[in-house]
Amino acid sequence: MAHAIRFHETGGPDVLRQESVTVGDPGPGEVRVRHEAVGLNFADTYFRTGLYPAPLPAGLGVEAAGVVEAVGGGVTHVTEGDRVTYTGSPLGAYSTERIMPADSLIRLPDGIDYETAAAMTMRGLTAAYLLRRIHPLKPGDTILLHAAAGGVGLIVSQWAKLLGLTVIGTVSTEEKAELARAHGCDHTILYRREDVAERVRELTDGVGVPLVLDSIGKDTVAASMAALRPRGLLVCFGTASGVPPLDAMQLAIHGSLFVTRPALADYIADPAERDALAGELFGHVAAGRIRIRINQRYALGDAVAAHRALESGRTTGSSVLIL
Repeated sequence: MAHAIRFHETGGPDVLRQESVTVGDPGPGEVRVRHEAVGLNFADTYFRTGLYPAPLPAGLGVEAAGVVEAVGGGVTHVTEGDRVTYTGSPLGAYSTERIMPADSLIRLPDGIDYETAAAMTMRGLTAAYLLRRIHPLKPGDTILLHAAAGGVGLIVSQWAKLLGLTVIGTVSTEEKAELARAHGCDHTILYRREDVAERVRELTDGVGVPLVLDSIGKDTVAASMAALRPRGLLVCFGTASGVPPLDAMQLAIHGSLFVTRPALADYIADPAERDALAGELFGHVAAGRIRIRINQRYALGDAVAAHRALESGRTTGSSVLIL
């Protein structure tokens, strides 16, 4: 029997249960994957609480790395024994093994271990589309990055330096500020003590930034808009503090701003584009140009504690479940 974390009702971390499950054999277009490590993402809590609806009872998690154990009919993308990683639907990554659509899998280079893959596939591909697909950034540009010490933030900062960008990052503590700077963040703002928009203006000679990458949401949207230069772009790619209220008139008041709420799924839906982004990411990681920081590791049965830590704001870098 395999084991999986499931929930039968929405709510706090305590709704999560470890259960024995029968996996079975893959059908046409499917594979069975044995997981070695599972990625923990803040978005997992959205499904658990019901912010992102899911039919109940449901599994949890959308990111993991492991080995292909069996292949269904018509599958040519991967073969038995391949090392793979993935991110995306369907839910159920919090498990020892599962059936997956073969087309969702990305073959994993030998130079990247399973824990690193599980810790970075979603975060790394998110960083990839944010920096390589959203906005025509050029060397010398300055960006504002919220949650700079988080899993995505640490990757974005490192990648931004490879592109010749200047990064202003917001963090909650001095410890997180030090971590962010160690990963390429040029300037840090302690958002609980400082006026974010005012500091950004000081650091940009009053001009503002062309791009804000905001994974926080409701609590930061006002500062994000105030930090942008005229015709700048606000990228709301996460909602850790809730969905931000957007008043279209404020976009005009702050200088004819643009705003987008992207989803990773739309940037990796095309297999060719997904493989291109993954290839660039894997190349940087394998060469040591981007370091993946795994600061929290949990057993599968400790998913409740892992979710409490995610929601507390205490975590830095990436978190994984070890199987």
